[in-house]
Formats: sequence, structure tokens, C-alpha cells
Amino acid sequence: MQISAFTAGLNTFQSAVQRTERAAADIAQAALPHSSSTRDSADLATSMVQLDIGTLQAQAGAKLLQTADDVLGTLLDTHA
Repeated sequence: MQISAFTAGLNTFQSAVQRTERAAADIAQAALPHSSSTRDSADLATSMVQLDIGTLQAQAGAKLLQTADDVLGTLLDTHA
């Protein structure tokens, strides 16, 4: 099975979106009035970190897609 750079970039980006959505939902849940325990504060910190990781992961996926597109363009220019 061959995995292209486009597939890897797309999978990375989709994974980042899912991670970010989960983290955002957890943060929103922690903001509700009933959540005031210490455990919720720790969960909130973890969710904030996951949100940052998701952002970086999305940027990496986008960069991978851009690089794959540039390489494909170069290959097409070279063979044309």
C-alpha cells in the first residue's frame, strides 16, 4: 500500500480538526456553571493543551499538502 503525501497531509489535517473539536467541546463543557471542581480545572488545562496541539497539527497538515502540491507542480513542469 502506497501512501501519498496528499493522503498523509489530508489525514493529518482531518485528525487535527477532530482533536480541536473534542477539545473545544470539553472547554465549553467546563465553562458551564456546574463545573467548579479541581478535577474540572485539570481537565480544562488538558483541553487547552489539546486545542494548541490540534492547531499545530492542522498547520503541519496544511504545510504537507502545500509541499506535496509544490512537488507535483515541479514534476509536471519538469516533464512538460
